Amino acid sequence: MAINDFLPTTKEDMQRRGWEQLDFLYISGDAYVDHPSFGHAIITRVLESKGYKIGIIAQPNWRNTDDFMKLGKPRLAILISSGNLDSMVNHYTASKKPRSDDAYSPGGKAGYRPDRAVIVYCNRAREAYKDVPIIIGGIEASLRRFAHYDYWDNKVRRSILADSRADLLIYGMGEKQIVEVANALNEGKSVNEITWIAGTAYLTDNIEDLKSKSMLVPSYEEVRDSKKRYAEACKIQYEEQDPIRGKIIIQPHGDKYLVQNPPMMPLNRNELDTVYSLPYQRTYHPIYEEQGGVPAIKEVQFSITSSRGCYGSCTFCALTFHQGRTVQSRSKASIINEARNMTWHPDFKGYIHDVGGPTANFRNEACEKQIKHGACKTRQCLYPHPCKNLNISHKEYLDLLKELRDIEGVKKVFIRSGIRYDYLINDRNEEFFWELCQHHISGQLKVAPEHVSSEVLKRMGKPSKQVYQKFADKFYEINRKIGKKQYLVPYLMSSHPGSSLKEAIELAEYLRDIKYSPEQVQDFYPTPGTLATCMFYTGLDPRTMEKVYVPRSPKEKAMQRALLQYRKPENYELVYEALVKAGRRDLIGFGPKCLIRPKKGRNENALTRRKR
Repeated sequence: MAINDFLPTTKEDMQRRGWEQLDFLYISGDAYVDHPSFGHAIITRVLESKGYKIGIIAQPNWRNTDDFMKLGKPRLAILISSGNLDSMVNHYTASKKPRSDDAYSPGGKAGYRPDRAVIVYCNRAREAYKDVPIIIGGIEASLRRFAHYDYWDNKVRRSILADSRADLLIYGMGEKQIVEVANALNEGKSVNEITWIAGTAYLTDNIEDLKSKSMLVPSYEEVRDSKKRYAEACKIQYEEQDPIRGKIIIQPHGDKYLVQNPPMMPLNRNELDTVYSLPYQRTYHPIYEEQGGVPAIKEVQFSITSSRGCYGSCTFCALTFHQGRTVQSRSKASIINEARNMTWHPDFKGYIHDVGGPTANFRNEACEKQIKHGACKTRQCLYPHPCKNLNISHKEYLDLLKELRDIEGVKKVFIRSGIRYDYLINDRNEEFFWELCQHHISGQLKVAPEHVSSEVLKRMGKPSKQVYQKFADKFYEINRKIGKKQYLVPYLMSSHPGSSLKEAIELAEYLRDIKYSPEQVQDFYPTPGTLATCMFYTGLDPRTMEKVYVPRSPKEKAMQRALLQYRKPENYELVYEALVKAGRRDLIGFGPKCLIRPKKGRNENALTRRKR
């Protein structure tokens, strides 16, 4: 790819285009990858398509202002994002240990962006250009727009708008918002006047005109000092994230008010098609070639995003707060065209790695009611059982996959993003299930039951163990009938709110019974913007205000994780300690139901009998 095919990253690039000044300067915490799986690529290409001049400074040196000034002062605004991940999630594991690599940086090396990147970048940008509006967006800004519990500081922080001193925050996917903001600025409006755009948030000292059409939630000071008030605020914030019925939410911060306008209406099919038809180079900028490129492109280069949004509403997932519960999908023609173009890539080997989105087998809105009235405020589409109004059909998705398989040069089309198994197993037409097993699995299908304990699944908003077992039985039945040896790989989570050692042992016993040893287990990670993080911090389920058990100590978390991988020799001591602590010595021994063997010289069964 030629440098001229990318957006400007240097003054020389601007000169080649004949530009003297940018309209917008975009600062990103990720390396510059011009692919629609990267937020900075979409927003900059959308602005470019509207005639605006935009340049990108990717992963600037934040220790001074030099990099922030290398493209000159922009005419309209500076746009800032931490990248595709929250910078703290990018830098630290669930146990708060520093990560040694970064898939979104050159050569996969860590250290190219600061902690709390949005705040740091805003401070440097303000230092460089005091009078230029600063607009923040992306996942880090979006999920921290209200006062929020911060796992890494273990305290409640103010809205990121207050901490960053940015002028405006765009939350959600942002394409519509950024164009409206750009047009308003271009028409000469001050950034402080831009208060009407859906999908944005701002700070103000006057809310008189908003009182009749808004909801006031507990203030930053209240949620900082009271966990009950935090949970109450979280519930309202969660329930109002709907573009049709959602209200303006106001949260006082000292002598200011944080105002969140209702979410922006999702893109319709034509609008989404247009976004994905923009002239992305679909790879990283050539400046990274000597460093080995940017690893994150490998996962997405030959994958196709077919949809956005998810009405699954798992409590540990931030999609409701970011992409929303309304599913949007691209047209078949748009996706087929992308696949055909993919076949001309010199590195394409005939395999499309994925066709999906947050949930691969969601292609349309949940029901007709959602289209007109928005997602239900206090009811979920799939939990605890599928709603009677839910439209369950895989026909459109299946037709798409069949056409993709028929493209010349395509050998195989895989589905690797999440299949919502509780949706699939309730489809009375089994054709998609059979086609999935026959054509779209590369030996293993990854699904996400996450747990089997009813107490934990209730807190997760996930279906019962019986639903997963019904799906698994059907999966293996179909594979047996078509003569294939394919396997389910269940994603499992340890230490989620609601899980004590009792529930962790229940999951370990289930793994024993199905003879499955997970290679990976995800510890619950309390990231901003999720109901489960609220449970972790407050010990309350904000939906019901019920008390929830929360495993907090590093030792208990380690024991819960070890229980799910009890067969690993290095986990023996932790598993032994957990079983003894939980009063389950009956699982230590030589019987078929035992998880581990006794320690040498000990007869655990005899000890258990004497104790009884």
